[in-house]
Amino acid sequence: MCWPKRSLILLFVLPIIIVTLFFIQQEIELIRDSSRHVERFMFLPKGEYLRTAALGYDQLVADIIWLQAIQVIGDKRISEEGYNWIYHALDVITTLDPKFDYAYQVGGVILSALGKKIDLSNALLEKGLKENPDVWQIPFYLGFNHFFYMDDYKKAAEYMTIVSRLPGRPFYIPQLAATLYVEQGNPEVALEFLERAYKETEDERIKKEIENKTREVIVERDILFLESGVKRYIGTYKKDPETLDDLVKGGIINIIPKEPFGGYYYIVKETMEVKSSVKKERIRLHSAGK
Repeated sequence: MCWPKRSLILLFVLPIIIVTLFFIQQEIELIRDSSRHVERFMFLPKGEYLRTAALGYDQLVADIIWLQAIQVIGDKRISEEGYNWIYHALDVITTLDPKFDYAYQVGGVILSALGKKIDLSNALLEKGLKENPDVWQIPFYLGFNHFFYMDDYKKAAEYMTIVSRLPGRPFYIPQLAATLYVEQGNPEVALEFLERAYKETEDERIKKEIENKTREVIVERDILFLESGVKRYIGTYKKDPETLDDLVKGGIINIIPKEPFGGYYYIVKETMEVKSSVKKERIRLHSAGK
């Protein structure tokens, strides 16, 4: 009996691939602890080495690793070091299958939003942008990282400009890119960006992250508004206000905004700064270089 050439290759190649990756499946099935799950990825060879061993079955190996990776990514408890191993696994996957654009997207969002590994997220997404220049989601997430985590409106605008030229992108992207360029550091622009990003994700964990950031931006917007009111009050009445209520009584503002974290705003009498009773640190929206 003469076996087809492809069948003979599979007969000898598949056992090598399965043995190389079998430990991942076994550990996920036998070990419940998520930190132990993800550390299995530390033993994965680099993608370049696996590509040589795969003998042309790169996508098959990438798919096997991907199936294990998404189980780990779904765990609620992953250590800080665990996200480093997730990045390693995703780097291996995308080296074996550079056109697997969804892996870049998932990895880019998970590493930044949940792992706080912004540098690794950007590295993976930049790799994806180079290999998949027509996938609008990849530069969109790069723009989001620079806006959301790095306060770099200019760089965010550059990535959104790339998105605006790609097919299938949301209709509002060109306007958003232009606004980011023109009004860098404006909290209203930040809130618009966050609202758009919220609509683009279906992951509830990431939505909660965006909701929290939105509240932080609202605090910054309100404080800027109230501090402007304090300055106008001093300029009008030639004295410092005792409380924010004085701004309302003096006709400077109509109402004191509601603090989004459930606290309240107050004036620091020594400096005339406005503070939140809950959110002590301000996010200080700005553009890079300011």
